[in-house]
Amino acid sequence: ICGVIILAVQQRKSKEVERDLTVGKPITAILKYTLPLFGSIIFQQLYNIADSLVAGRYIGTDALAAVGNGYEITLLFIAVAFGCNIGTSVITARYFGKKDIRGVKTTVSTAIIVSTVIAVILTALGLGLTKPLLNLIKTDPVIFTDSYEYLMIYLGGYIFLLSYNIATGIFSALGDSLTPFLFLAASSVANVIVDIVFVKTLHMGVKGVAWATFLCQGVSAILALAFMFVRLRKLPHEGDEKIKKVDFKILKEISVVAIPSILQQAFISVGNIIIQGFINAFGAWATGGYAAAIKLNNMAVTSVVALGNGMSNFSAQNIGAGKPERIKKGIFGAIGMGAVISLIFTGIFLGLSEPCIKIFITDGNADAIGTGVNFLKIVTPFYVIIAVKIIADGTLRGTNRILKKPMGITGIWWSWPIGWLIATPISFGLYLFAAKKNFGLKKENTPAETESSKTPSETEKKAEKIVSENAAESVAPEDNNLTE
Repeated sequence: ICGVIILAVQQRKSKEVERDLTVGKPITAILKYTLPLFGSIIFQQLYNIADSLVAGRYIGTDALAAVGNGYEITLLFIAVAFGCNIGTSVITARYFGKKDIRGVKTTVSTAIIVSTVIAVILTALGLGLTKPLLNLIKTDPVIFTDSYEYLMIYLGGYIFLLSYNIATGIFSALGDSLTPFLFLAASSVANVIVDIVFVKTLHMGVKGVAWATFLCQGVSAILALAFMFVRLRKLPHEGDEKIKKVDFKILKEISVVAIPSILQQAFISVGNIIIQGFINAFGAWATGGYAAAIKLNNMAVTSVVALGNGMSNFSAQNIGAGKPERIKKGIFGAIGMGAVISLIFTGIFLGLSEPCIKIFITDGNADAIGTGVNFLKIVTPFYVIIAVKIIADGTLRGTNRILKKPMGITGIWWSWPIGWLIATPISFGLYLFAAKKNFGLKKENTPAETESSKTPSETEKKAEKIVSENAAESVAPEDNNLTE
C-alpha cells in the first residue's frame, strides 16, 4: 500500500501539485480543493470507525463500549493535534499566498520542532493520567481493563498522530489536498486489514485494535513527513541565508490561530467526557450504543469540517495575496455545499438509523441498539445549523480574526456577559417549566393547614381524608425534612 502511495505521487511529478486558491471563481476553487478533503474525511472516519467496528463485530458489545469509552478521552489529545494542524496550515498558506517561500519553510521548521516537544509532554501526561481519567468518568468495571489498555497503547503513539497532522496541514496549505488523501486512504485500508488480522486471526482482543492503530499511524506519519521534506526542497527561496530552525515571531502567529482552536475543541472534548460519565452510569449497554452512534455522528460532522478547513486555507491564501473580496463570495458557496451534505446525512440517519447502528452491534443487544437509534433521531436534524458554524469558524481562522480584531482583549471580557445573556433565559425558562409542573413533587401540608386540621366539622373531615390518602407515602418523623 505504501508503494502505491509512492507510485501515485511520482506519477504526478509532471503536474503542478500546489493549487493557487487566489485565482479563478471562488466557488470553483473551493470545490476542486475540498473534493480530496472529502475523500480524506471518508477515510479518516474509516480509520476511526474500524476500531469500533472490528471490536463490536468480532469481540462483542463490551469491547465496542471499551473502545468508545477510551475514544472520548483521546479526543482531548486529538484537539491539540487538530489545533496544531490548523495553526500551521493557516500561517503556511498565508506565506505561500504572499509567495514568501522562506517564510513557508521557517513556519514548517518551527511547527515540527515545537510540536515534537508538545507531543512528548502530552504523551507523558496521558500515560500517567489514564487510570484517574477512566475513574473520573465512572467507567464500568466490566470494560475498565480493556479501556485502560486501549488508551495506553493509543497514547504511546501520540507523537505519530501529531506529526501526521502537521505534515498534512502543510500539504493543504500549499493547495495540495490530494497527497494527504492518498496517505490517509492507504493508512485507513491498512488499519482495517491489520485490525481484522490482530483481532480475528491472532485473537488479541481490544489490545489488537490499539496496536493496529499504533502501527499504521506510525508508518503514515513517517512517510508523510518524508514526502513533505522532499516537496519543500523543490520550492526555491530567495537569498542564501540559512532557514531558522525556530522563529518565535512565527510561533506567535501560529499560536494565535492554534490556541483558540485547541481550546474550542478541548472544551467540547471535556463536555463529551462529562457526558460520557453520565452515560457510563447506565451500564455497558448504554456506552456501547452511544459509541456506535457517535461514530456515525462524527462522520457527518467531520464532512463539514473538511469544508471549514478548506475555507481556512482559501481565506489565508487570499488574505496573503491581498484579495479579501474573494472570501465573501467563497463563504456563501461553502455554506450551500455544507447544507447539502448535512441534509444528505440527516436523511440517511433518520431513515436508516437502526440498520446503521446494527453495523456495529451484531450480538442483538436491544438496549444498546435502541440507545444508538434514539441518539441519531434527536441529533441529526440539527446538522445544517452546525454546518454554518463550522464553516464560519474556518473562515475566521483563515483571516486571523479570532479574538484579535476589532475588540482585542476587551472582546474576551465581553464573553462573560454575553454568555450570561444567553444562559439566563435558558435557566429561567427551565425554572418556569419546572414550576408549571410543580417540580414533580406532591404538595405538602403547610403549618396553617396542619393547624386547621385541629378544628371540627368539614375541615377536620377534609384533613382526615388527606391523611388517609397520603398514609402510604408518609415517612418516619425524623426523616420528614423535605430532603425529597
